[in-house]
Amino acid sequence: MSALQPTLDILARLIAFDTTSRNSNLELIAWVEDFLRQRGVASHRVSNADGGKANLYALIGPEVAGGVVLSGHTDVVPVDGQPWTSDPWVLTERGGKLYGRGTADMKTFSALALAHLDEALAAPLKRPLMLALSYDEEIGCLGAPSLIADIVKAAPRPAAVIVGEPTSMRVVSAHKGIRSFLVEVTGREAHSSLPDAGVSAVMEALKLMELIAEMGREARAMTHAHFHPPGPTMTIGKVEGGTAANILARRCEFIWDLRSPETEQGDAIEARFRAVAEALDADIKRRAPEGGVKITRRSNTPGLAIQRDSAAETLARALTGDNETRAVSYAAEAGLFQRAGIPAIICGPGSIEQAHQPDEWIEISQIEEGAAFMKRLIARLSA
Repeated sequence: MSALQPTLDILARLIAFDTTSRNSNLELIAWVEDFLRQRGVASHRVSNADGGKANLYALIGPEVAGGVVLSGHTDVVPVDGQPWTSDPWVLTERGGKLYGRGTADMKTFSALALAHLDEALAAPLKRPLMLALSYDEEIGCLGAPSLIADIVKAAPRPAAVIVGEPTSMRVVSAHKGIRSFLVEVTGREAHSSLPDAGVSAVMEALKLMELIAEMGREARAMTHAHFHPPGPTMTIGKVEGGTAANILARRCEFIWDLRSPETEQGDAIEARFRAVAEALDADIKRRAPEGGVKITRRSNTPGLAIQRDSAAETLARALTGDNETRAVSYAAEAGLFQRAGIPAIICGPGSIEQAHQPDEWIEISQIEEGAAFMKRLIARLSA
């Protein structure tokens, strides 16, 4: 049997769980719990408010401070409307690549961690290895805050966190922060031939969407070392509203996200948006008292700042031999760990360029690199 076969078997099982963020992840969590239980490893669930989703963490080795967290998320993005050429929920090998939703982002990292559990249990670990799995990372790292809070409160304090997002096994020292918003605009219905008799929520929402586009254009002039694009970015991901071409829309809602290298930049952009939205709300209420603008922040995940001398950086560079400084424009839970006082970096198998795509894939050679990384980590924790 190939040395990679245990990892591939576990990966196939993880891929088979449809953990699209709109779904529960409890079946996957229960499977991991059972996998750990069979090996005598206790695990801890941290559930969401309604119990429909859960984070999970487990400690392998001595219950002492100074361990290393392997952090991954259990959810994946939708496959709806994507032209897949194989079943996204069945791990499929073609030409040295493995296809399936989550192969790159990021169930392979979790499979590698689980596949090396037996080796870690057999090793004379001086410091523990911790597995941490979160829910709803793809829609704003919604599960990670409660997971991190529980780890800080109940577990021996880790020295470093490795977040296994796809980086082609290179060390990433920084990521942008992300905040996202649901904006609901309410107007008053009327016949479209009499626009002054009502308020079109769609037309009013367009004013806010144009503001986002304008701020996005302005942000292109901002610079920041290591990031690409260098400055903040703003996108509108979803718009809904209206009932017919000849009716002024009573309702329109849209979701937008803001990604910024620095918290202060994000704060300034959000404040500007809210100020314009507040003025628009007052104007709509003047014409239709039942109308207005409502903003709901869906997520607010801090960025990861570069800390070249941190324990996480030192460890990851020793394990990979990689000394370049890199930053990514996507967000992850690394910034949340850092904010909680636990140094973090990002390093995992696969490429972000394959993530979220139809026929998402990972090269088998990346899994080989990931396996070597895990073995070196276990050896280091045993030294």
